[in-house]
Amino acid sequence: MDPPRDVEYRPVSVKAVLAEMKDTAELLIDLSYSAVLLGSDEVAEEVLALEERMDLLQMQARMSLLMAARSPDDAEQLAPVLGVVGAAEKISDAAGDIAKIVLEEIGLPDAMRTALPEAVEPVVRASVDSGSRFTGRSLGDIDFETETGVRVVAVRRAGDWLLDPDSETALEGGDVVLLRGFEENLAPVYETVSGTPYSVPDPAEPGIDDLERAVDAIVLMKNMSELAVDIAYGSVLFNSTDLAEEVAALETEVDQLESRFEAWTLQAAARVEDPVSLRGLVHLAGSTEVISDAALEISEGVLRGLGTHPVVAEAVFESDEVIVRLTVGDGSTLDGTTLGEQTVRTATGMRIIAVRRPRGSPSPMDDEWEVQPGPDTALSAGDVILAKGTRAGAERLEELV
Repeated sequence: MDPPRDVEYRPVSVKAVLAEMKDTAELLIDLSYSAVLLGSDEVAEEVLALEERMDLLQMQARMSLLMAARSPDDAEQLAPVLGVVGAAEKISDAAGDIAKIVLEEIGLPDAMRTALPEAVEPVVRASVDSGSRFTGRSLGDIDFETETGVRVVAVRRAGDWLLDPDSETALEGGDVVLLRGFEENLAPVYETVSGTPYSVPDPAEPGIDDLERAVDAIVLMKNMSELAVDIAYGSVLFNSTDLAEEVAALETEVDQLESRFEAWTLQAAARVEDPVSLRGLVHLAGSTEVISDAALEISEGVLRGLGTHPVVAEAVFESDEVIVRLTVGDGSTLDGTTLGEQTVRTATGMRIIAVRRPRGSPSPMDDEWEVQPGPDTALSAGDVILAKGTRAGAERLEELV
């Protein structure tokens, strides 16, 4: 492993650094779990490369914040910002620990990939071949996601990362791209991009009676911890105590899920020939809990009544994946229907992470919140929805709302 790079103070935009830290942390969660579920050394190595980038970002942010604190009032205002920085760093470290489960062969069942639920979209890494028909063309020109059913979630070029590339991003030979999609779509796209076949390991025998249940639990923990991070940033953006309390509830649920998963792993260890082969599952559960704890730290300033520093709210709003809050209008497309009936995710590309239903009280504290809304979630005029996705997707959603 390369030694850490020297870091020296230089003036940077704290807002820009926080926005990049947010995007990097969210990508790291996806990549680290994909590395484990797919058993991919290549994806795990990208996690460690991004973790190194995150270390540099958090040092820059801390130095800038220390330079800005000149009085007790400054310290009080900036303390939650330091909390957000520290939480993003914890997420990064936890993702790195998850990736090392694969790279250091700490111990995972060989059949995990075979047991992967059909609903999961894995992330794979590909190097762009100079002779690919995609080389030299922008994602918008290719109409990449619509044509292929696969999304380019990040591009690494000459050591620099482009997170959440847009329609104007052009692919160049030698780029490393991270692709997300279902396997039937990934295979042909991977071959077109890289010029090499997409190889899938032969299915392995489970060796454990209910391995599918364990993989389902891993996916659930990943989704819940990721949701906690999303809602934590939403609580910061909108200075919402309600959302911060939802983060606390999710953190408690992840703790309970981790405890049950560890118990399952210990029971399974008695039924396998080599119990050490399951050691990585315990590491995975512990790292997942760290991510949910970090989400709670992001929203801690809101929970403790310290409010949100404007620089954090602006950073969340200006990150590559934005979080928006919209109110369903009377007679709009979404009034009196469900998320599934309007295929909101497909039509806009936005993921609805929470819905708030006013109860007529003067205080929004009395409103009803639905976190993790599904296709059957009904919407009515006056409902407030929180959604996450691209700016273009946010504009499409606003038209529906």
